[in-house]
Amino acid sequence: QLEDSAGESVQPGRSLKPSCKYSGYTRSTSCIDWFRLAPGKERQGVAAIYTTAGVTYYDDSVKGRFTISQDSTQNQVSLQMTNLDSEDAGVYYCAAKFVAGRWACGLSPDFTNWGQGTQVTVSS
Repeated sequence: QLEDSAGESVQPGRSLKPSCKYSGYTRSTSCIDWFRLAPGKERQGVAAIYTTAGVTYYDDSVKGRFTISQDSTQNQVSLQMTNLDSEDAGVYYCAAKFVAGRWACGLSPDFTNWGQGTQVTVSS
């Protein structure tokens, strides 16, 4: 089960850090992603973390601005988003799956377990 944090609204250039609480996934065998669904666009994977080793993956559009991290003591994965602009707006979903190894973790939307989504609004 996955639970995304509540939606928020910020001005361009500011930061947000949505979080995702998970249950039923152990740290050693999972891949947890953040996807973005923007109006008129397809769902896009923006960040992923292979929780065994803390290896992370990012879409080119967010590299250097977004950071995905995990807190295993809280069973939570967060997405630190900085220098936000209008292109970053949308509904962000976390997704999780068990994987056999690092090779199976990435930004493809082949997940069956999804959070309810959190609305991110970027507007002046």
